[in-house]
Amino acid sequence: MTQLVEQSRKGAGTYKTGRQVDMTNPAWLDDLKAVAGQHFAKVGFPSAETEEWRHTHFAPIIKHSYRPAAIDILPQTVELARSYRFGDVAACELVFVNGRFAPELSQLADLPRGVKVASLAQSLASDGAAIQPHLAKYAKIEQNPFVAWNTGHIDDGALVHIAAGAAVEKPIHLLFLSQPSADPAVVHPRTLIVAERGAIASIVETYSGISGGMHLTNAVTEISVGEDANIDHCKFQQEQLTAYHLATMQVQMGRSSNFVSHSITLGGAITRNDLRVLLDAEHAYATLNGLVIIEGSQHVDNHTLLDHEQAHCPSHELYKHVLDGKASAVFKGKIFVQKDAQKTDSKQTSKTLLLSDDATMNSQPALEIYADDVKCTHGSTIGPVDDEMVFYLRSRGISDETARHLLTYAFAADVTRRIKIEPVRRRIEDYMAARHGLPQDLRITDLGAHDDVAL
Repeated sequence: MTQLVEQSRKGAGTYKTGRQVDMTNPAWLDDLKAVAGQHFAKVGFPSAETEEWRHTHFAPIIKHSYRPAAIDILPQTVELARSYRFGDVAACELVFVNGRFAPELSQLADLPRGVKVASLAQSLASDGAAIQPHLAKYAKIEQNPFVAWNTGHIDDGALVHIAAGAAVEKPIHLLFLSQPSADPAVVHPRTLIVAERGAIASIVETYSGISGGMHLTNAVTEISVGEDANIDHCKFQQEQLTAYHLATMQVQMGRSSNFVSHSITLGGAITRNDLRVLLDAEHAYATLNGLVIIEGSQHVDNHTLLDHEQAHCPSHELYKHVLDGKASAVFKGKIFVQKDAQKTDSKQTSKTLLLSDDATMNSQPALEIYADDVKCTHGSTIGPVDDEMVFYLRSRGISDETARHLLTYAFAADVTRRIKIEPVRRRIEDYMAARHGLPQDLRITDLGAHDDVAL
């Protein structure tokens, strides 16, 4: 047994990790983890002096000494896993407890030929050579200190590999559950998704946990979307209000590929989501949808980057925030058009609904363009519920409170109706209905084409 203790710069906190040395790890992985660990030890946590991090204060996170999360699975976690299952709706469901694969809670099924969904640790041990060309090749440790922290502690996670021409009709569900312990605990789940040429799949990452203590999730997801591949990805985060959630997703897109992202944030005390999409070949098409619904003292920071490197690549982005109480949120989205990315067509919109005078929103949409034949737009709106709409509903016999809740529900539904995976969409709708005292059978499930008016 070894003990690894890391001290970040400026005395920002101590992070203790004890792990059993796994002799089955390939040598290249040990080298990768060593380099990443050294990089994080050098740079440490970001400070408020850094532009990319200045709107989120990490002091509540970095003041703790973190230990490895417990391995034992609690009865409450078993029940929680059951509540999140998709059942027959899913092609398969892999459950991870405190970052480690839990086969006894998972539902493995016969997948189409050429499709592999497995524990990353097991796959590294059995076929590390096939993983090496992809792992840590997209999410760079130099770009984000939390990526370096995660890479230095790669232990387990999910591997999804879809061979050329393979298609999965039902969604693949990856469920990550956290169990707090007596001491603050940290987990570093890692997900690698590789879709080869012409592959088609829908993938859901769900993050949740049981109450009882403070824990930190530092997740990294890398996605490679090959030529003509079509990937629909949904990240659903509903962790406990005592939890901290840091997540990085890096997407690499091939020629004529299509990638759709749905990022849903409901839980967590402090959440930071970094989503970077590289449109690396012509005719790649990216769509980013996001929804944040928070209250109390919750804080969510969403950073997105649509990096247009090649020509003829459209992209659309719509992020909506619903803030109540003293909640605060940040949206910093950038459309970056490089000089060779002619004929780029990109739209970005951020909309925020403030349900309280104490809620705060910082929205910073941005364009950085080095090509001269492009069509790019961005916009941002922040405001309360429309009083004229409230008056209209009240004139139909609806109470003031119910009218405001219905309008809030409809505001969020502009994003939820785009989610094709019913269990995810239903969970969001049920959450909002329960939160606002609305009928549980209230559904807005229009799955029509992309609504350009909303953008």
